[in-house]
Amino acid sequence: MTELSPRLARMRFRAWHRGTREADYMIGCYFDRFHGEWSGDDVQWFEDLIEEDDVEIMAWALKTEPVPERFAGALMERMQVLDYVDIPR
Repeated sequence: MTELSPRLARMRFRAWHRGTREADYMIGCYFDRFHGEWSGDDVQWFEDLIEEDDVEIMAWALKTEPVPERFAGALMERMQVLDYVDIPR
């Protein structure tokens, strides 16, 4: 893995240390898989997203709750595919 900027390193840590294993995998794997493709606006979107409660983020990703307008769009739609989650066995 290439070295991350301090901002991205903080985001990666926060993405992987959510409080539940399920949220860690969903949010952490999403960060790991896609952060290299993100624009500055995308990075800000994710930084704002990870300030939300895990329960909310997971509900939006699983489509069990409506996504707030500020998080709706291509990045959330990509999160909702869930094919990026890699659970070690």
